[in-house]
Amino acid sequence: MANAPMAKMDQLDKVEKEIFSCLHTAGQALAEVAKDKPSQKQVEMLVTQFMNSLATIDSSLTDHIRYLSQVSTGQPHEGSSYASQKVLQMAWHRLAHARTRVSELERLKSQHASRLISPAQRQALIQQQQAQDPQQQNQSQQQPQPTAQQQSYNQQQLQQNTSQPNQQPPTSVQSQHLNQGSSS
Repeated sequence: MANAPMAKMDQLDKVEKEIFSCLHTAGQALAEVAKDKPSQKQVEMLVTQFMNSLATIDSSLTDHIRYLSQVSTGQPHEGSSYASQKVLQMAWHRLAHARTRVSELERLKSQHASRLISPAQRQALIQQQQAQDPQQQNQSQQQPQPTAQQQSYNQQQLQQNTSQPNQQPPTSVQSQHLNQGSSS
């Protein structure tokens, strides 16, 4: 397959040389006609040679144009896997983006929930998350491991959630204010 493009390029090089030869023959024919006493036999031979070269060039270029129209129809070429690779790459990119967004939403949910719960409820939530960690580890063995940067970010978030000072549950006035703020 790798030789096919090179063979096409070699054929185009031959066509280019044929065009040069054809132009040279046409120049000789015109030079012969421009003489005071041109040789009819020489002129006819040069014109015949020019016409034969022109026919060869025409058929070669027609073949190349036909080939190019076949391979450039917008459909993937028989040996091409570019389209499939691009679809796969975009799917991986969308998956990574979805994972990032889900983890960000989980982080925001836990931050919001930690502000509205009592210390006992917070401790129960931390224990529940720790109990879910072995299940997530089993699932993550089947999925690609997070990078070191993602791991350090996750550890920082866990430390922030556990190191926040214990807050009292909001009073009814604070709850009304929070509800009004979230409805906007």
